[in-house]
Amino acid sequence: MMLYPAMSELNAHIPNRYMLVNVVARRARQIAEAYEEAGEPLQEKPVTLAIHEVADGALDAGSMDLTIEEEEE
Repeated sequence: MMLYPAMSELNAHIPNRYMLVNVVARRARQIAEAYEEAGEPLQEKPVTLAIHEVADGALDAGSMDLTIEEEEE
């Protein structure tokens, strides 16, 4: 199975693949949490939505806070 949008399209917005994975993962978590809090079902997987946001230019490495947050117990 091929990635759509193509990796070259994603790398136009985030040139480093490692950073791309971090940005997409962080955004996917945000999307999943927002929909869970709202109690709304997702039409697509959160990762798919995040990848499309990168491809559309809505996300780049500078737009995400990638620091690791400690979970409070």
